[in-house]
Amino acid sequence: MKYKIINGKIITPYRIIHAGCVCIENGKICELSEKNIDFPDAEIIDAEGHYVSPGFIDLHTHGAGNADFMDGTVEAYLKIAEAHARHGTTGLYPTTLASTNEELFKTFEIYRQAKVQNTEGAAFLGFHLEGPYFAMSQKGAQDPKYIRNPHPDHYMAILDATDDITRWSAAPELEGSKGFAETLKTRGILPAIAHSDAIYEEVVSAFDWGFSHITHLYSATSTVTRRNAFRYAGIIEAAYLIDGMTVEIIADGVHLPESLLKLIYKLKGPEKIALITDSMRAAGMPDGKSILGSLANGQEVLVEDGVAKMPDRTAFAGSVATADRLVRTMRSLAGTPLPETIQMISSTPARIMGIEKTKGSLAKGKDADVVIFDEDIQIKTTIVGGKIVYHAMEK
Repeated sequence: MKYKIINGKIITPYRIIHAGCVCIENGKICELSEKNIDFPDAEIIDAEGHYVSPGFIDLHTHGAGNADFMDGTVEAYLKIAEAHARHGTTGLYPTTLASTNEELFKTFEIYRQAKVQNTEGAAFLGFHLEGPYFAMSQKGAQDPKYIRNPHPDHYMAILDATDDITRWSAAPELEGSKGFAETLKTRGILPAIAHSDAIYEEVVSAFDWGFSHITHLYSATSTVTRRNAFRYAGIIEAAYLIDGMTVEIIADGVHLPESLLKLIYKLKGPEKIALITDSMRAAGMPDGKSILGSLANGQEVLVEDGVAKMPDRTAFAGSVATADRLVRTMRSLAGTPLPETIQMISSTPARIMGIEKTKGSLAKGKDADVVIFDEDIQIKTTIVGGKIVYHAMEK
């Protein structure tokens, strides 16, 4: 199918083009012009003065639309992909929780089936394993019965079961983490720091091993502590001090207040920040009780105040955000310019995951992953791989 998008404000990596056009053919962007060029036999998509943006890439999501990737069904995968596409996400990384290997192996197989059948939602770009190698003191909503240290016998069995893992989040201070990270790097998998009590010096060592990204900064990440009267910086301080370290943030306006959103943006900049949903099955659903993780083995949580909480309300249990909400929050709370905000949910995530040659920006030759939205970041159209998967009905 050939499309020509006209009458839009096109957000490129460098500027906003007014009154230009984007031409799409065979799933790729074949032309991006400052004027309305001739493109015979193309179906016209009139952006009606709205923004035309690269599709949103979500590095970290567990579910949406009352489905979770740990449910173990193709239907759950497809439901999540379609739910996120309605909010502008064109590519996402299904994220697991600490669980049994048997559950992981099952979801690996389901992923393979769902990826082929996923024609109406955000594309699956690879697995993000979150756990089980975590500090018990920073477990958050993760089930403690599955938490353990990395050991080759354990992680090699997982790695040998699939080629679809692209990132693995773990606590680098645990015994065995150096060999674990080095193994991941040899397989082209990104080691990320998460649910950890590491001090600054341990993070520096971990960065040298390949831990170059921090999962949901400020959530289950250490800060300044005192040990035997001496103060030690933690993961949060290391994130700012290590220039090459990238971070992701749950910019739902709940996990991080305005002040921290502004601080992270000021110190790291849009080229080192990825906006993530960390959404669970309750994303896009009404408030009330829900389940974090699989329906069979997950934990009950409570959704209220725009966030999922543990039943005793002592900790958050993942967000119910969607990608459009992240963009709105950064614009309204942190005051970030629109091009830089879009960068944090498109080109920066693409670069972090090493897919920037094909995704993350509107440029000739790249995949036609495009979203059209208005001034309030209300999604009008979502295009994945050159196919329209969502189009808002006019009221």
